[in-house]
Amino acid sequence: MENDELWSAVLSEVEIQVSRPNYLTWLKNSRLAKIEASGIAFVALPNHFAKEWVEAKYNKMILGLMRQHNEDVRKIEYVVEGTLTKAEKTKTSGVKAVPDKKQQIFQEMKVDPESNLNPRYTLSSYVVGSSNELVYSAASAVIDNIGTKYNPFFIYGGVGLGKTHLIQAIGNEIKIRHNNKIKVKYVTSEKFTNDVVWAIRNRRMEDIKTAYRQIDVLIIDDIQFIGGKEKTEEEFFHTFNALYETNKQIIISSDRSPKSLPILEERLRSRFEGGMIADIGYPEYETRVAIIKTKLQERGAQLPEPIINMIAEKAQRNIREIEGILTKVLFQQGSSHKEIDLSSAEKIVSEATQKSTANINPAHIINAVATFFQMSPNDIVGRARNKELIEPRQISVYLLRQMLNMSYPYIASKIGNRDHTTAIYSYKKISESITKDQNLNQKIASIKESLSKLG
Repeated sequence: MENDELWSAVLSEVEIQVSRPNYLTWLKNSRLAKIEASGIAFVALPNHFAKEWVEAKYNKMILGLMRQHNEDVRKIEYVVEGTLTKAEKTKTSGVKAVPDKKQQIFQEMKVDPESNLNPRYTLSSYVVGSSNELVYSAASAVIDNIGTKYNPFFIYGGVGLGKTHLIQAIGNEIKIRHNNKIKVKYVTSEKFTNDVVWAIRNRRMEDIKTAYRQIDVLIIDDIQFIGGKEKTEEEFFHTFNALYETNKQIIISSDRSPKSLPILEERLRSRFEGGMIADIGYPEYETRVAIIKTKLQERGAQLPEPIINMIAEKAQRNIREIEGILTKVLFQQGSSHKEIDLSSAEKIVSEATQKSTANINPAHIINAVATFFQMSPNDIVGRARNKELIEPRQISVYLLRQMLNMSYPYIASKIGNRDHTTAIYSYKKISESITKDQNLNQKIASIKESLSKLG
């Protein structure tokens, strides 16, 4: 049995015995590099974090499975792909060595002018956990079945959870697999709007129609921002139909689900709901640990395990928060020219995660909720009993109580001068639902994110 066949057989059994997220994160991009006559099998992994994890967690299981297929194997050595010899690298089954720091910096800055894609966003650097397993699996299916499997593919989730990373990674993977023969285009909704405005002013709408309808894979980021822009929505609707009818792939991201985009035209929402809709949740502890280690690997940096675990424990809001903390911790470590201690790192994390409310007042909260739901603050504090006002009002009550610790009678007076029992009910309703309803959790997180800029 050849090494590739042997390792494929072992991995197929490993995949059954470990969780899907752990398999995708740590083992998917592994390979059996060689088996020496002495009985030592060398397994190559993409980076030293994967090496340490697999060695500590799965070595016994992998060795047992390996011996079932090849009794001559008596020991497994795990190595980082970048440390293999040149001859061994030529046998690789597609795993790339981790680029050096200069190359990473170059990739960070270089954006392909044709596709607008940043090459640093790759599937291999996208950490998979239970919070994003479904969306990752759907993304993989889109790559394998462009325009036919899940079209459109609509991804939504809170701020800083990796939506942009994933949708650009899909584009980059498609380009690589098809040797740039498939035309991929990534644009933000702001860029699309600007293109439409330019075309209208210069009487060049046909140019815009031609440019966008020749694309094979159109990726639109933050679609929520085109809501209420009538001409932009109209042009996007026609572009969407033109691409869809010719089996061209459409990938869309948003900070909320299609049903939660009230200003967006119904005909657009129905188009989005006709495809695959998947959400990205907040990463659990194990995934946050994996994210931190991956980010450190990308930066060519190291931190002690207790500090990594502490950051993962306390930084729970989103990936951007984690990246910001790592930047501060590594800066302090570099400035002092010595390894940072746990207490210093804890201080940095505490300052970064502390949610100050000193500059936030009730009006800020009500305005933030109104902005999110694309309505007037007067709708929230008014006496109208429309069904669509119930959730914004209940969320306003919840945030006024949770963030400002206001009394129920005071909150009730702010929200339409209602009875305080209504405020109590609203707070309890949201408190109970937020632990079960991921969509509600993301709405509140997005509102808090906008309020954090005031703190």
